[in-house]
Amino acid sequence: MVVILRRFVALYDWFEQLWEDRRRERVAANLLILAFLSSLILIELARLGWLPAGVASLLPKTHYYAISTALSMLLGLEVFGLVFSIAKSVSVSVGKQFEILSLILLRHSFSELVHFSEPLGWAEASQPVLLMLAYAGGGLSIFLLLGVYYKLQHHRAITRDKEAAADFIAVKKIISLLLLLIFFVIGAIDGLKYLNGNATNEFFSLFFTILIFSDVLIVLISLRYSSSYPVVFRNSGFAVATLLIRLALTAPPYFSVLLGIGAIAFAIGITFAYNRFENAEMQRSAHI
Repeated sequence: MVVILRRFVALYDWFEQLWEDRRRERVAANLLILAFLSSLILIELARLGWLPAGVASLLPKTHYYAISTALSMLLGLEVFGLVFSIAKSVSVSVGKQFEILSLILLRHSFSELVHFSEPLGWAEASQPVLLMLAYAGGGLSIFLLLGVYYKLQHHRAITRDKEAAADFIAVKKIISLLLLLIFFVIGAIDGLKYLNGNATNEFFSLFFTILIFSDVLIVLISLRYSSSYPVVFRNSGFAVATLLIRLALTAPPYFSVLLGIGAIAFAIGITFAYNRFENAEMQRSAHI
């Protein structure tokens, strides 16, 4: 059993090494550029009637969808990177989730462009522009608060026992590997739905739902290595933050922005309280 687990950990390390390769960043950027330009070209060809009817029916009618396509692919890459952050640190993983939420809000802002004609005109923008400002403002607020969140982080090992800490990291790597598998399965299902002409807006909300369960699982597993109240409360609180992010993804307009900002404010509060609690504990230990 131990040998099998080590092989899973080695497989995770191999995937992580590939992901962190700088050449991968260039390839990913080139793919995003290619997808964006290809979407623009295909949409234009469909509008001109130069594509078969079956293919044209799968394509949107406005060029603005090309922006949404590129941003959705970018978000997919960010979610993929989120999986690798789970094994490194719970706090880093939560921060990555907020990064993705801020990008999703920006994507929602761009998505409002589909209500506009080409070229853009103010007459039809009076209603959508309010939503665009709300989503963009929400993304900016989360971006600014993330700076506070990261500044407050003081990364500490869950236990002083190096062997136990290594075991905990190995377990998180296995969980991350399972999440990678789920990522590909959900992506494949979403892709098939799109090819069949069905809506494909469930990927991020579904994956974040799964993250809630994985966060709770990590909290429970962490009890094997530390039952310290501050650690348990912090990790449990971060799981609540993930839940709030999940709700923000499916909440009505404006409420989603408020939930997102509230979620990161909650995470900042947890981090601040955790740091104060830990500092107090260290001072008490020093006086004993």
